[in-house]
Amino acid sequence: MPFTFTSCPIEGLFIVEPRVFFDERGFFMESYKESDFTLAGIQGPFVQDNHSRSSRGTLRGLHFQRPPYAQGKLVRVTRGAVWDVAVDLRPGSETFGKWFGIELSEANKKLFWIPAGFAHGFVALVDNTELQYKCTAEYHAASDGGVRWDDPDISIPWPDLGLSYIISEKDRKLPFLKDITKDML
Repeated sequence: MPFTFTSCPIEGLFIVEPRVFFDERGFFMESYKESDFTLAGIQGPFVQDNHSRSSRGTLRGLHFQRPPYAQGKLVRVTRGAVWDVAVDLRPGSETFGKWFGIELSEANKKLFWIPAGFAHGFVALVDNTELQYKCTAEYHAASDGGVRWDDPDISIPWPDLGLSYIISEKDRKLPFLKDITKDML
């Protein structure tokens, strides 16, 4: 199997490490293989791929989509580095409102599986960071939701980069978790 799947402290999240083959030409790796991911319990189908480029200090999130358009995401960085975070928003979950974060980078080549029912966000640690992710549902604007990145009840310790984060106006206006009702999830 070309992947190692490591479960995280929050059920459903996985860190995926591919086997990488280096030689004088560079490297080769498989970034996804349906049969291996299915054996690990990560189910597609993946129906949309997204790609973003961010400047150092750009913070995006925390975003999610409501059912029936909730998205699972398989996230990786192909250039630069991010600190990537998932927040459990599954109603009835023992870890509701808890978060898990991991550094993803072009150097470590790790992937992060975030199932449906989680909010997702990241901050770019270096300029020209490129993050790519596969989604299990297409983007559906009417189902778009989010939680404030700086919600004190979630208390994510975002890295101190020595500068002010670059945050979209949309993300600045997201609600706090305590202000989100069940029908908003």
